[in-house]
Amino acid sequence: MFDFLSLAYPWIKALHIVSVISWMAALFYLPRLFVHHVEQAGATGQMHATFSMMEYKLAQFIMRPAMMATWVFGLALVLTPGIVDWTMIWPWTKGASVIAMTVFHIWLTKQVRSVEKGQSTVTGRQFRLLNEVPTLLMIVIVFSVVVKF
Repeated sequence: MFDFLSLAYPWIKALHIVSVISWMAALFYLPRLFVHHVEQAGATGQMHATFSMMEYKLAQFIMRPAMMATWVFGLALVLTPGIVDWTMIWPWTKGASVIAMTVFHIWLTKQVRSVEKGQSTVTGRQFRLLNEVPTLLMIVIVFSVVVKF
């Protein structure tokens, strides 16, 4: 198994990067959809239905599969011999940040249902601020992996 991971390492890494890009794009876009939904579409009508459909499809058909692929390929990288030195700090900061990103993903998924039902208490301004969460986590993740402190 570990020999296979070593041989497949460049492919796994490439698939991991593609998955991460897809996941991040969705994590950046969904809160922006919420901003416009909450501020312009309201909780009823055709615009509400259109935004709800867009948010649902983004979360279910792009964001969720991208997160799952990110995790699968990321764990494959972690299991590849010689890739991670667990005595350093960087794998722990990256891991904690990826877990935080996953928690944010789960929260966004719950917001899809909440906004669609008109039950969300989050304002457009708050969604704008929350839109920065993935950016901050991405910075920690990238610097952890590249600088390897």
